[in-house]
Amino acid sequence: MKKVLVLDFGGQYNLLVARRVRECGVYCEIKPYTMSMDDIRAFDPAAIIFTGGPATVFEPNAPALDNAIFELGLPILGICYGQQLMIHQLGGACRRAEVREYGKVELTHDGTSLLFDGVEPTSICWMSHGVEVEKLSPGFRAIAHTAGCAYAAIENAERKLYGVQFHPEVLHTVHGTEILKNFLYKVCGLSPEWSMANYVSEAIGEVRAKVGSGKVLLALSGGVDSAVAAALLYRAVGEQLTCIFVDHGLLRKDEGDQVEQAMHDCLGMRIVRVNAQERFLTKLAGISEPERKRKIIGEEFIRVFEAEAKKLGRVDFLAQGTIYPDVVESGVGGESVVIKSHHNVGGLPDHVDFKEIIEPLRRLFKDEVRQLGIELGLPESLVWRQPFPGPGLAIRVIGEITEEKLHIVREADAIFREEVAKAGLERSINQYFAALTNLRSVGVMGDERTYDYAIALRAVETQDFMTADFSRLPWELLDTVSRRIVNEVKGVNRILYDVTSKPPATVELE
Repeated sequence: MKKVLVLDFGGQYNLLVARRVRECGVYCEIKPYTMSMDDIRAFDPAAIIFTGGPATVFEPNAPALDNAIFELGLPILGICYGQQLMIHQLGGACRRAEVREYGKVELTHDGTSLLFDGVEPTSICWMSHGVEVEKLSPGFRAIAHTAGCAYAAIENAERKLYGVQFHPEVLHTVHGTEILKNFLYKVCGLSPEWSMANYVSEAIGEVRAKVGSGKVLLALSGGVDSAVAAALLYRAVGEQLTCIFVDHGLLRKDEGDQVEQAMHDCLGMRIVRVNAQERFLTKLAGISEPERKRKIIGEEFIRVFEAEAKKLGRVDFLAQGTIYPDVVESGVGGESVVIKSHHNVGGLPDHVDFKEIIEPLRRLFKDEVRQLGIELGLPESLVWRQPFPGPGLAIRVIGEITEEKLHIVREADAIFREEVAKAGLERSINQYFAALTNLRSVGVMGDERTYDYAIALRAVETQDFMTADFSRLPWELLDTVSRRIVNEVKGVNRILYDVTSKPPATVELE
């Protein structure tokens, strides 16, 4: 199967580049721009994409590439910084833009390039730059412009080198997917041959080859990712797999019982439930800093698994439901900055008592994980469960964790989810939950003064969880949820609704 290499220069939209390429049915992976030429050749890409990034090409120590990459004879698409770098290294020049462009901008192409084949002559694109190409490298020509950028898109068709100053991977670029398809299909000659069925057979083969006759212990958290990982691993190694479901005391209301029953009934595999609430809450006592909470939970997960593995006899591999956004947001595998440590990536301790960690979903996005679950025969009720982070309610209780706070957020969250389901909106909202803020405020209930907590409701719509927009929930729904929480959950006197998108916020509050 042919694949595309995405070289990461640290831009905020870089994961979206890979996501859009896969949406076109072409497999790709993100690698740091520091990847050696030997490793690039070993990867054997059919094409390469340079992402955007925060650096400036003409400043000292700016990210650069070995010019040998341009002699591979492969089609290359440079996006934003990627375009500027291509021109800078091939004899052209860049400068500070006279007119900096951010946000939606009108783009016009000249109709002569395969990159814009079938695309309207004028359309909206998404710009985010303060540097631009000043002088083209030999063999290049302009193929699109905006009012403030003469070289909004360029090409050297003979060498199959293309550059765009805008971001085709962002949905605000109206014809972005068409432009990427033109690059992949018409410039590179690729076809949409990557599918979830391909991934299933490939992943099963990889797991079997790695595990051999060894035993696998899966960290089953109760979320969609670990459930799908369990189904895939069970298909690959059968009874060699044991699932450990750790109830860390940070689950949603009644979730422990629901997960245990669903996984056993649906998959018929061996599940060992470990009730470790006291252990986790003791470790988290007095801890308020979110990264510290994540690290503690990651450490304790591993230690619990090690202890359970010893009870089971020899266990060779630890399996986790790590997915691609977990990896990139944790600053692993590319040049993007650390946004937050996911407990199953950045939260792992340095030394673990297993031969190796297996992560069969590590290359998949959230919506691809759901597709995989359906492909593996899991029921939709399990595949479409609300996403739930590994650290659980620890990052939905802002500040220090206590039993009282956990009770409050569980009850509030259960009410919110119940009312969303009653309204028939559970499939149209990608993630929704209640979080307990660290804010207490004055209120009045029954003619008496209160000084209680504020609950924040969060609901977002997204395709890939790398960017997200807050959901415009009906006021009637918010009114019902607010009244029910205040009336039914002791310790709450105020309800807030989070109307921040991602970026600048993340989906979770911590």
